[in-house]
Amino acid sequence: MADLKLNTVCEEAQCPNVGECWNGGTATIMLLGDTCTRGCKFCAVKTDTKPPPPDEDEPWNTAEAIANWGIDYVVLTSVDRDDLDDGGAGHFKRTVELLKFRKPTMRVECLVSDFAGDHAAVAALATSGLDVYAHNVETVERLQPYVRDRRAGYQQSIETLRAAKAAAVGDGRRVYTKTSLMLGLGETREEVLQTMHDLRAADVDVLTLGQYLRPTENHLAVVEYVTPAQFDAYQKQAEALGFRYVASGPMVRSSYKAGEFFMEAMMDEDEEKAAAASEDDGETDVALALE
Repeated sequence: MADLKLNTVCEEAQCPNVGECWNGGTATIMLLGDTCTRGCKFCAVKTDTKPPPPDEDEPWNTAEAIANWGIDYVVLTSVDRDDLDDGGAGHFKRTVELLKFRKPTMRVECLVSDFAGDHAAVAALATSGLDVYAHNVETVERLQPYVRDRRAGYQQSIETLRAAKAAAVGDGRRVYTKTSLMLGLGETREEVLQTMHDLRAADVDVLTLGQYLRPTENHLAVVEYVTPAQFDAYQKQAEALGFRYVASGPMVRSSYKAGEFFMEAMMDEDEEKAAAASEDDGETDVALALE
């Protein structure tokens, strides 16, 4: 990793699951450097208004490294780069395209910023060939100004997810949208449920819910430790609303090893159904032609 100048969010964000995931052969690659232009109050990644320019070789280095690792599913994420015209969407797009060129069967999930609400940038990435377009809403609407950088926002995030799905569908692609909520910041159960409704209205497919843990004393304090029983209740409510997959538990994070297996199984099932439907349509066409 160091030789190729690649970063992992596991280290930069001080993820509590780093030991489990790394021992299981999973890491989430962080593109566009290790310095964020935003200063969200929950995040341990370092910030600066003018980070170093992106490494132009990073898309190729990332694709080469991952293609040789012998894995079938990779998560790519990044810092926010408001200093770039497209927020880094083009950099992501090139990385995905190179990955798919090197290994067409690779499943690629991109956990990205809101690109400052630029839907053209969203569409460029959503139609790049990726399989999962992930962007985190992070918290309920009321708490957004206290938790996230002022340049982020609840509606902006919801519309980003909606725009990604619409762009993919318009381009004839199957893309799954995914988001995550941190709990324990002072949200009410009613607010969590309302957020679920808002996400389903934007046709979001996958939801993860995890406990917020304070990375350092300089970050937001934990207001509440949500019980396992409440996490289970949230999971059942989310599944009842129609999310395709829900992961809910204290140590669940948006890019978490356990979720990959369920995501892959869901994609495999959808591909098998699509193939069967196509085969049935073909047989019907032949039958009609013979009549």
